[in-house]
Amino acid sequence: MISILSKLFIKNKDCDDASAVRNAYGSLCSILGIVLNIVLFGIKYFAGIISGSIAVTADAFNNLSDAGSSVITLAGIRMASKKPDKDHPFGHGRMEYLSGLAVSVIIILVGVELFRTSVDKIINPTPVESDAVTLIILAVSIAVKFYMFIYNRSVGKKINSAGMKATALDCIGDAVATAVVLASTVISRFTDVQIDGWCGILVSAFIIVAGIKSVKETVNPLLGMPPEKEFIGDVERITMSFDKIIGIHDLIVHDYGPGRVVVSLHAEVSGNEDIFELHDIIDNAEHMLADELGCMAVIHMDPIETDNEVTAAMHVKVAELLKGINEGITIHDFRMVPGTSHTNLIFDAVIPHEVKKSDSEVRKEICALVSDSIENCNAVVNIDRPFV
Repeated sequence: MISILSKLFIKNKDCDDASAVRNAYGSLCSILGIVLNIVLFGIKYFAGIISGSIAVTADAFNNLSDAGSSVITLAGIRMASKKPDKDHPFGHGRMEYLSGLAVSVIIILVGVELFRTSVDKIINPTPVESDAVTLIILAVSIAVKFYMFIYNRSVGKKINSAGMKATALDCIGDAVATAVVLASTVISRFTDVQIDGWCGILVSAFIIVAGIKSVKETVNPLLGMPPEKEFIGDVERITMSFDKIIGIHDLIVHDYGPGRVVVSLHAEVSGNEDIFELHDIIDNAEHMLADELGCMAVIHMDPIETDNEVTAAMHVKVAELLKGINEGITIHDFRMVPGTSHTNLIFDAVIPHEVKKSDSEVRKEICALVSDSIENCNAVVNIDRPFV
């Protein structure tokens, strides 16, 4: 259905404005979700009334909340597509994360309310009447929700929408929840066992767990999570494809919402090369990163010594020495400054997050290790923590 509707209503799928295409897909899927959820609410509410099943009625209102969630997702996609302005120079892309978070909170609230209602049903049980119409409605609802899960997940990945990914999780949770309600209805129809309230609790558990998982997936990018390893690999591959760039470090990826990524890094180059040629190479690397990865790239140029064998050997020695503190420690910007009484070894050390000591404690440990292990040498070290 999505393929057919996209052909009818999305006329600019092949245009260069990726934001417009993304907005069109997100809006189409959200509107379809609103329509389908309202239809499901209507037929399931009718089934709940005629059967007297609290689980079926609660499942109906769950679909109504899903329609509201789709409205929020739609609003988030529309607001996220707004152009940057003077108050938000990086755009409004994070509105999608906020809308996804709102959807997740609604999912949890629905689950908690369903739990409360189900407990009341267990304490005050009432007979459940079921007929073929109710069973058919529930079966159709499961099929529709599974279809909604498929298209929300597919398009959510296609346009990288946190809101749609949250909606996809909600849909598969709804399908499982309705399957539990269907099983409860069948059991009540053919036996005297009344498990309506217990099934309602099980349904609420599925909904709450899905909501908590969705909260985590939408909060993480808001707090600032590391980029995917594939993206990091692409940045390294593209940057290092230029012969004059010897190495990179201090890579930071700033996520301002889907399609709004800023990459900054330091590129090591030989201090003996022509500065204007190197500047041109750095510009070309920035443009290639922007073209291939759809990001804004800023590269700081770090000149290093490449023909000093003593410095190179000392660099290797210090790097191996620090592995005694932690295997994951790396160093960069290494240089030697000889003095009358000692030589300063100046460098940055990148300390893995699993090292729980404070930066000052690590610095003291490194300085002591270098002084004790290398004669007449002192470490002047700046401590970094990785951002990727």
